[in-house]
Amino acid sequence: MIATVEDGRLLALRPDKDHPVSAGFACPKGIAFTEVVNDPDRVTTPLRRLPDGGFAPVSWDAAMTDIAGRLAAILRRHGSDAVGWYFGNPGAFSYSYTLALNSLTVGLPRLHLFTAGSQDVNNRFVASQMLYGSPLALPVPDVPRTDLLVVMGANPIVSHGSVLTLPRIRDRMHDVVKRGGRVLVIDPRRTETAAQFEWLGIVPDGDAYLLLSLLHVMFGEGLADRARLRRLADGVEWLEHLVRPFTPEATEARTGIDASTVRSLARDLVRTERAAVYGRVGTSVGENGTLTTYLIDAVNLVAGNLDVPGGAMFGRLGLPGERWLNKAGGALLRLAYERRRSRIGGFPAVLGSEPATVMAKEITTLGRGQVRALFVGAGNPVLSVPNGDELEAAMESLELAVGIDIYLNETLAHCDYVLPATTMYERDDFPLAFQMLQPTPMRQATEAVVAPVGQARPEWEIIDELTSRLWRVAPGFAVAAGLRKLLSAFGVRYSPRLLAGAVIRLAEGGDRFGLRRGGLSFATLTRRYPHGKVLAAHLRGGVLRDVVVYRGGRVRLRHDAIAAEVAKLSRRRAPADYPLRLIGMRELRSENSWLHNSPLLMRGERAQRALVHVSDAEAAGIRDGDTVRITSEHGEIELPVAVTKDLVAGVVAVPHGWGHKGTAGWRVANAAGGVNVNRLMSSEVADVEGLAGMARLTGVPVRISHT
Repeated sequence: MIATVEDGRLLALRPDKDHPVSAGFACPKGIAFTEVVNDPDRVTTPLRRLPDGGFAPVSWDAAMTDIAGRLAAILRRHGSDAVGWYFGNPGAFSYSYTLALNSLTVGLPRLHLFTAGSQDVNNRFVASQMLYGSPLALPVPDVPRTDLLVVMGANPIVSHGSVLTLPRIRDRMHDVVKRGGRVLVIDPRRTETAAQFEWLGIVPDGDAYLLLSLLHVMFGEGLADRARLRRLADGVEWLEHLVRPFTPEATEARTGIDASTVRSLARDLVRTERAAVYGRVGTSVGENGTLTTYLIDAVNLVAGNLDVPGGAMFGRLGLPGERWLNKAGGALLRLAYERRRSRIGGFPAVLGSEPATVMAKEITTLGRGQVRALFVGAGNPVLSVPNGDELEAAMESLELAVGIDIYLNETLAHCDYVLPATTMYERDDFPLAFQMLQPTPMRQATEAVVAPVGQARPEWEIIDELTSRLWRVAPGFAVAAGLRKLLSAFGVRYSPRLLAGAVIRLAEGGDRFGLRRGGLSFATLTRRYPHGKVLAAHLRGGVLRDVVVYRGGRVRLRHDAIAAEVAKLSRRRAPADYPLRLIGMRELRSENSWLHNSPLLMRGERAQRALVHVSDAEAAGIRDGDTVRITSEHGEIELPVAVTKDLVAGVVAVPHGWGHKGTAGWRVANAAGGVNVNRLMSSEVADVEGLAGMARLTGVPVRISHT
């Protein structure tokens, strides 16, 4: 983006035509962010909750003194496992916030960390850990070079890529077609992406059955290059045996896709020289999301499309000793996954986190490890986890609740303090977490564009001040305090930028701390390359043995947990009283729950609507525009309906992130109305996906009726 600033105020944002990859593209949300930065409804001073439920301004020192004092008392009485932290989606895009969170665990080793990843992406990390030995080995589709792109449960025209950083992704997908290739979108809904390419409708949460059948055909028809597979992977014969029962004919009723189409697609994936299968949120949040993600990679591998140009490829930072760093990091993260379990449900720790779905139960269930203090940063879990009403009630029983955000949202309304955070334009930035997700490897860093509005502070500074006040009760923080003193003696202030800058300097293209003339650093990126610096036109293939951290660099296909998940598929049953299946949907002008206060994005009297197929509407006597009641085993909601043919029959689609309800300082969002679709979802332990702790948010059995 190009920012127009006058007298220290952000006036406008526009696309950067000189950016080497985005080349003048920006989505509506990016353009509208001027309104967010300057929003009069923003939280710009610390707020303290009053006895009547309202909020009043308070000084930073008063807020931090009380928060630290109350937290210290909780730590003395109960230990670090009495503290929880919820980390929302926007925080993942701030390198300084993510790095500061890591430092928290030094002083709070048993911290309950909850993230939006358990409603989105954690199964991707677990599948990678199983296959490659590290949860951070993340294959991305090489869209710029592929000739067959199969998109499952993703809508990149709206999302602009997820676990994939590819500006102008729509243009790159159209380029596939222009060079004679195909883009096939497999989804229960004819999404905005499917409308521009080929659409193959599928029964919600039927993806695992389809992928098993594709593998069945590849093995059964002798399409797979077995010699190559055995060089790259262990457990090939085990996988072949696992998929044998899943003929396309056997899975047709589960997917709604006829056998001949499945066989044709399997052949095309093998015989097309450059092909890739890409799946995202829709394939992640069903009953068996980790299995589905594992199978996507297995299909790419068996078809010969893993770690090759035009297929699913791996990014690398190019750090010295990166392979050994990956091995050490992968081993530590696997150990944490295997040994650390959540108190409620016994779920494994995914990148150190627990399922946010059971956060309310972690607060209300008595005993050692009960969460008594909760911090919520850049998130609104009341609207994003299943059964948010349960969480709202649970938060009222906390001894301390603190929110760090730019808005006073539905979750933060229950906090004792709300601390104002900066937006991305009020802090420096480097997309550290996304460096290996780019089909076109590049580096870009920015300084703050404007000063923080009001008294807002970056999250890392808030965390840093909090830890500096707690070193007497958390010995790990005393070590951090000593490091700060040591650095200050040399005139250096401790900050996450030190680490991010070190990554830039040591990684590919970096200046190696002055040893490489003309190399990159944080400062040279911001001064000499404000539009970014492309490192290579494409990702390099043939890196699988360096990416896989198992001995011998071989993919590990055989896992008892995967076999158990496959066995569960045959036991799936749907309650007869709920004949339809609910799916979620992204909206171009929404970002989950937090951009509904922008007048530009909400123009045109935007409102939330459920989508219902014409045949289902006719059967229920429902007309376009009617208000309907959608009921599941776990709750019900009422909202207007739009009747459409752009769905598989038997499917209801409802956008998430709505249901704002009167919180002060959220005026445009409140006026928009809508309902929280996650009231239809279950927060019961038995309904949480066991391998990654993922919430079930798609394929939910529902029925629909007139209000």
